[in-house]
Amino acid sequence: MGDTMATLGLRLRIERKSFLTAAGEARTVLAGVELALDPGEVVALVGPSGCGKTTLMRIAAGLDSGFSGSRVWLGATRPRIGMVFQEPRLLAWRTVRQNILLAQARPRPDLAAALLHRLGLADFADAWPGTLSLGMARRVAIARALAVEPDLLLLDEAFASLDPEMVALIHALLRETWRARPIASLLVTHDRGEAAALADRVLALPPSP
Repeated sequence: MGDTMATLGLRLRIERKSFLTAAGEARTVLAGVELALDPGEVVALVGPSGCGKTTLMRIAAGLDSGFSGSRVWLGATRPRIGMVFQEPRLLAWRTVRQNILLAQARPRPDLAAALLHRLGLADFADAWPGTLSLGMARRVAIARALAVEPDLLLLDEAFASLDPEMVALIHALLRETWRARPIASLLVTHDRGEAAALADRVLALPPSP
């Protein structure tokens, strides 16, 4: 899947991240968090619901800049980021194949087709997202994230609602991908066994302050 060199790392420091409640009060979600993700390293985030795991992922992806602290990508000023959200977030007016090709900086139909085949979706390349089950849509989202040949891969509960056989297949695909092209990767999971099986390190976030 392209260059085999691991070139991107991440340094993230979150002094404070807060949201406004419906009452207009500031609620702190993350405070005093530091994350070092080295090139080619896979780190898993675990912690109780509401502790800020998804918020941290969005900050790492550059989707949320409303925090006190710093985010530094090492080795690239504009990295290619592949992210799988908790919801698949497919474009409803584009086919499965189009959703994947649109995400690529340089369209690679061969890579898109290979990923769809590997994930058991070859027969659904021209299907509309609205006709897919949630599990199938999640698999499309995973294919899309890998198809961008990312420098940084972010997986937020990416395997939820998938059956054990499919989870095992995706785990195998990720391991093969990381062997072929080491990618700095951050994954959120509630399954500590999964975290230990996939990640080089496991970080536990405490409950929100």
